[in-house]
Amino acid sequence: MYAIFRTGGKQYKVQAGDVLRIEKLETALGSELDLTDVLMIGGENPVVGQPTVKNAKVTVVITKQTKDKKVIVFKKKRRQGYRRFATHRQPFTEIFIKSITAPDGKVAKADEAANVIDVDKKRAEAQATKIEAKRAALDDKSFREEKKSAKKVTKKVVKKAPAKKKVAKKSAAKKGGAKKKTAKKTSKKA
Repeated sequence: MYAIFRTGGKQYKVQAGDVLRIEKLETALGSELDLTDVLMIGGENPVVGQPTVKNAKVTVVITKQTKDKKVIVFKKKRRQGYRRFATHRQPFTEIFIKSITAPDGKVAKADEAANVIDVDKKRAEAQATKIEAKRAALDDKSFREEKKSAKKVTKKVVKKAPAKKKVAKKSAAKKGGAKKKTAKKTSKKA
């Protein structure tokens, strides 16, 4: 059984067990939600709504809420001095289709369970482990000694280049240009 439902101004065709990204919904992470704006139920007994199917619902679980990848927005009009640069990250909600309920009472359920991911918590944990690794490296004495010995080696290798000899520049002699005398034209009278 499949269903076509509408949310966020868009229509989606789903089956039980599907994972889908939709426009952001203002609900808590991991909560269940019933979407009742079902346009069609398909399968053995298809039902088309006018405009929606009554007593039909799609039960979903919110698995992730975050922002999408960064998109560059660049506008330019040539020869006009007009350039605009911006970036945008679209917020989205990832949902897991738990079940689809038809108007006659039939229910199609998903085989597996929803995998809820808290992206903000995961990002904070990764940042904390990175900071801890830096602190441990700074506290480690052998790490400091290796750093000092590496600096000494680089100092020994670097040598100064020999000084270049300075050569005085010769001033160029000015050329005295002789003026040409122009011949006067004489007109002959006949």
